[in-house]
Amino acid sequence: MRSPIHPEGFFLGAALSLLACVASRFSRILGWTAGLLAAFTLYFFRDPEREIPQGEGLLVSPADGTVVGVDEVEKAPFLDGPAKRVSIFLSIFNVHINRAPIEGKVAYRQYNPGKFLPANCDKCSLDNEQNAIGIEDGGYRVLVRQIAGIIARRILCWVNPGDTVTRGERFGLIRFGSRTELLMPVSAVILVKPGDKVKGGETVIARRS
Repeated sequence: MRSPIHPEGFFLGAALSLLACVASRFSRILGWTAGLLAAFTLYFFRDPEREIPQGEGLLVSPADGTVVGVDEVEKAPFLDGPAKRVSIFLSIFNVHINRAPIEGKVAYRQYNPGKFLPANCDKCSLDNEQNAIGIEDGGYRVLVRQIAGIIARRILCWVNPGDTVTRGERFGLIRFGSRTELLMPVSAVILVKPGDKVKGGETVIARRS
């Protein structure tokens, strides 16, 4: 059975729990503070199972969070042309596991260092530290961007070009507040709007057309 807490959180949670035990010997307040931080760390790194929708042509959300933008860009990497974009903001209270929107082969990966602007602003899409992966399925291409935020300081990605992924499969993680973007062909039919709450791997956010 898969653990409900991602392994990335075990070390931090254990370290803070140990700190809580030590701190409580000197100060009850410090002990409680460290204990609360340990509990929040385990909560942040939760990794729940999801019901992956079945059906042809579905694109599922690559992340939990709130849709903050639905627009078009003139030229998207990997897609080599215009694309529709859905931007999702992840608060510190959201699950931060990233999932593949479609099944296919990972054919592109690009990491760019950058700033740590607030992840709910449009400017961060260009300026912030980010990692992008491109997935291809029979010529249909999508790009997922993992974008760090003002608190996030580590982007994890577990897939590389040549790997295959299934729809809804876990492929990465961003620590603390962040942003995830899905770019897809302009022919895609978008099914979400700004303000909608989405769940990674479970919410259908677009259909191929």
